[in-house]
Amino acid sequence: MTIGDRIRELRLERGLSQAELAAELCRLSGRDTVTRETVSRWESGKREPRPYSIRHLSAALRVSPDELQDPMSDPLRLAHEWLVSEPPQVIEVHAGRHVGTGLADQLERRVIELRHLDDQLAGKNLAPVVTRELRETGALIRNASYTDTVGRRMLTAYGELAQLAGWVASDAGLYAQAQRSYLSGVNAADQAGNRGLAGNLLSSLSYQMANVAKPSGALLLARSAERGAHDSPPAVRALLLERVAWAAARSGERELAARTLDKVDDTYESRTPGDDEPEWVYWLTRDEVDTMRARCAVELGDPTTAETLLVPVLSRYPEQSERESALYWSWLAEAYAQVGEIDQARASMEVVGGFAESVRSQRVEDRIAAIEGLLPA
Repeated sequence: MTIGDRIRELRLERGLSQAELAAELCRLSGRDTVTRETVSRWESGKREPRPYSIRHLSAALRVSPDELQDPMSDPLRLAHEWLVSEPPQVIEVHAGRHVGTGLADQLERRVIELRHLDDQLAGKNLAPVVTRELRETGALIRNASYTDTVGRRMLTAYGELAQLAGWVASDAGLYAQAQRSYLSGVNAADQAGNRGLAGNLLSSLSYQMANVAKPSGALLLARSAERGAHDSPPAVRALLLERVAWAAARSGERELAARTLDKVDDTYESRTPGDDEPEWVYWLTRDEVDTMRARCAVELGDPTTAETLLVPVLSRYPEQSERESALYWSWLAEAYAQVGEIDQARASMEVVGGFAESVRSQRVEDRIAAIEGLLPA
């Protein structure tokens, strides 16, 4: 049963129409933001209620939040289960057995599960889980025995885990830890002969550097990563080029950023159904490409372009991706602030605050502080 099914079931049990439930939610929240259409979208599965809406829904429907939600769909609960359960890597090492394809299959599935969990949980929640998984996978690689083929698969899994570990640590503000994870993953990817993955790790580190350290050094690193993975599938090259464009924008290299963003568009559009794309590039969509162009536009003082790109993207962006929604709305708020549209900037920041309410992300906190610093008191 989906949460939409559960809302409909409980609403009917209480004898409420969709409009009546919407009115009660507005009363409980003190905000006139929920309509009958909102409830309809929740029940049909077109949208999922945000965490703060869950609280008001639980009160309106007279159940606990756990009763309203399927426990297995709660990302925080899933993260906790990962922490308290024994990873298969530990079991295999303690048993002293030869590692075969079965465990390699498990490792690859676990990396994908954790990667998609990052769509719902911010770094401060997820970093301990991924860090532990990375540590245990490293111990398995060092201590177990396996064939060359299985070894390459495990090294690739370790490299992908290292990229995710670096990403969530950076999102949590743990920048030194993130750098160590990224660099350990580069070593594993190099041993596995996976240049695309090594490029992703290095460009992820460049992204962190562009945001919190030295944009000029980030640009050099991003360009090296992109050139080193030049024979990767188009989606991978488009991602690596995005990191070059962002570092260029952060460095004030307007012409380089523009040329690179054009290359991103051309490369992304050259994708074909037969491309052998790695799973870790699943999230790179047309909307994400447009969002990066918009962010670069804001960075380079072109808010009109940013608004034109961001408004349609945000109108269809999945609400359950709360961290990204908060970040992307913050860029729209900054675009409005740049052109003096202060009321619209404040309205956008109210949306950011709604998404950020339950998100434990240093990146989101830093963006909120940055935009608040642009707005008059």
